[in-house]
Amino acid sequence: MRRVWLWFRSEELNFPLQSIQLREIQWVAPTYHAIHSVLTSPVYAGAYVYGKTRHERYVDEQGRVRKRVRKLPRSEWGVLIPEHHEGYIDWASYEANQTRISTNIRPLPHQGGGAVREGAALLQGLATCGHCGRRLRTHYRGRNHTPGYHCAGKDIVDGRGVYCLSVGGVQIDEALTHAFLEALTPAGMQAALAAAEQLEANHDAALGQWRLALERARYEAERAERRYRAVEPENRLVARGLEAEWEQRLRDLEQAAKILGTAPSTIHRWLNDGFIAGEQITPGAPWQIRLTDELLNRFVEDAPEGFVTMQEATKILGVSRQTVLQRVKSGELDAVHVYRGRKKGIRINVNDDQLDLFNQSS
Repeated sequence: MRRVWLWFRSEELNFPLQSIQLREIQWVAPTYHAIHSVLTSPVYAGAYVYGKTRHERYVDEQGRVRKRVRKLPRSEWGVLIPEHHEGYIDWASYEANQTRISTNIRPLPHQGGGAVREGAALLQGLATCGHCGRRLRTHYRGRNHTPGYHCAGKDIVDGRGVYCLSVGGVQIDEALTHAFLEALTPAGMQAALAAAEQLEANHDAALGQWRLALERARYEAERAERRYRAVEPENRLVARGLEAEWEQRLRDLEQAAKILGTAPSTIHRWLNDGFIAGEQITPGAPWQIRLTDELLNRFVEDAPEGFVTMQEATKILGVSRQTVLQRVKSGELDAVHVYRGRKKGIRINVNDDQLDLFNQSS
């Protein structure tokens, strides 16, 4: 659960927030509670549930009648209808997630499992005493914080507790490491491939979330514009409020330009050069840039074959930089922007057909 929350935060992805006080859904930085509520909700997996809690009355130690809400186990839910509607995940995946979440909590005494705690000892929270079956505790000694394991036991001698077991952890951890690596050696290649596939899946998931955010920002900006234009001129107070909302939505689009790996100054330069198209309601007003698929496709990680730098394009075509930009703006030349690595910048497609076009134009 915590790793999902940290992944959302590291990717700077927002999460929907809806409450009685808010008229519309707000997109904010996710909280741990929000992530937990979604991943543990059966609705997320397409199920309809009713009767997960029960209101009870009880008598406290002072004899007063009080009320409380008690969460019920699944076997006592009033209604549970799997596949009631289309879910984000299937029911089997949901149940597997619940099992994994339940094993990551700190276990009760004499129970195995639990989330890994901090520290260098490899068996912390996992090893148990061979004498009494209790969980071994971890300790560290010396300047090097050498790990060790001990069992507090239940025996008391001369009024003091006596360890049931206390052993150093260095040799145990070394033996465990060798056995673990030997077991993984045959599956090393498969594990590496699986890790690479998972990394790619995570990247695609983050990219998909950013694309949804772009669509959301574009929709909000267009809706704010429609509302602003629909207001009669005499309704100045309403118009000012809608204008402020519109400008806020346009700032949201700006553009989203961080996703494209650009700075606002670069965006303005490209607007002047004609690399991207934009419009202003009045001089000095915020730029409105339509993030169409055609525009998004111009931003790539690697330049396609045949695309060269601006300096190379001017030499090959024998024209000035301004002429190249004018041909890009008119659609006679194709251009992309490489937004990663040392070779980032505008790349121009220069091929034989375009050379012939320039020769004819000359």
